[in-house]
Amino acid sequence: MHPKSERTFVMIKPDGVKKGLIGEVIKRFEQRDLKIVALEMFQPTYEEMDAHYPKDLEWITRLGNKTLATYEKYNVDPVKELGTKDSAKIGPEIRKWLLEYMLAAPLVKMVVEGAHAVDMVRKICGPTMPYLADMGTIRGDFTNDSPVLANMEKRAVANILHASETAEEAAHEIEHWFGQKEMYSYKRHGD
Repeated sequence: MHPKSERTFVMIKPDGVKKGLIGEVIKRFEQRDLKIVALEMFQPTYEEMDAHYPKDLEWITRLGNKTLATYEKYNVDPVKELGTKDSAKIGPEIRKWLLEYMLAAPLVKMVVEGAHAVDMVRKICGPTMPYLADMGTIRGDFTNDSPVLANMEKRAVANILHASETAEEAAHEIEHWFGQKEMYSYKRHGD
């Protein structure tokens, strides 16, 4: 595959939709010579969202470990906040909050294509933890949420959008969310 043909998956989450950032997100990608080759607003079902996020123990425990690391960094007692310091017990709760968050409003799903699309999109988005995102990134410009705040409020971190981490993840997510729907091929002005 030619590097300009790389594709990635992006989903604007409920807070991004509610803040009116759909056009801004698309604009940021297009300004960097990336193309939107598939786009749809939709309300996911619980089953679709449940299938989007891994269910394996390793991934779920990793959610718990990330939470514990954040709590340690900010000197928050996980037992006081979550009733345990067992990452295997914390992970499923975080996953549950994530599903509730993703079902709270319509989402926008898209396939973005272009040179090094996976890495470029993630760079434009900024780190998944908004409070660590630099100004100039989507998350750095439009949110300041943190896992400590979210966990204390018993909810997922509101971070505007999801973007695939790897080409393999992108392929899986594009298949999951778009299946056999048509992807459009076109040349951008100047190509």
